[in-house]
Amino acid sequence: MTEVTDPVDVEDGGRVVALVPAAGQGVRLGEGLPKAFVTVGGRTLLRLSVDGLLASGAVDRVVVIVPEDRIVSVRSELPDGVDVVAGGAERTDSVRAGIAAAADADLLLVHDAARALTPPSLIARVVAELRAGREAVVPALAVADTIKTVDLLGVVTGTPDRSELRAIQTPQGFDASLLRRAYAAADEAATDDAGLVERLGARVRTIAGEPLAFKITTQLDLALARAVVGEQDSIER
Repeated sequence: MTEVTDPVDVEDGGRVVALVPAAGQGVRLGEGLPKAFVTVGGRTLLRLSVDGLLASGAVDRVVVIVPEDRIVSVRSELPDGVDVVAGGAERTDSVRAGIAAAADADLLLVHDAARALTPPSLIARVVAELRAGREAVVPALAVADTIKTVDLLGVVTGTPDRSELRAIQTPQGFDASLLRRAYAAADEAATDDAGLVERLGARVRTIAGEPLAFKITTQLDLALARAVVGEQDSIER
């Protein structure tokens, strides 16, 4: 099922470490356990995400950040060589823990475990852009729906130009020193790593994302993921 991509043939830009924060509860999914540990096709979302990173051929090391009480069980589930460290109460805390465990990184990827079906080829393209000299790279898809801004009462206050809007995916890729500086300067929780980098005045480059890199957040997303994996498995058989 997992697409395997040959290593990207670009000039070496240093050691690539991928961080996978998975210490959150993911209560919106409604499965009664943290979202990263929900299964699709017999594998957890976390395992699928890690497998995709490794299959890309573009990542030297993977660091997974999980609740402290799951470290032992997660280590037994994941392939040898994947590092597992304890996360924090907020996503920002977990990414910080991953950054601290990745002192050897020249390039850092931050990848959501909930984007478990992300094609390895997309991961490789993000790394290729970093190796080509970009300091911050994020996959993006054009927005299909009309978007409205609303006030606290639900009254529409504006309609942004859809042509200028993008839905951002992961992995988000960064020069490691830039991401370290962004997290050192962060004084509040954040759900988007590129947003922290933008606060430093850094230029963030978008590349074409992939529909399969959708975020599994709701029961409908989970049903779609299971249908996609089931179809891929039937094709391979």
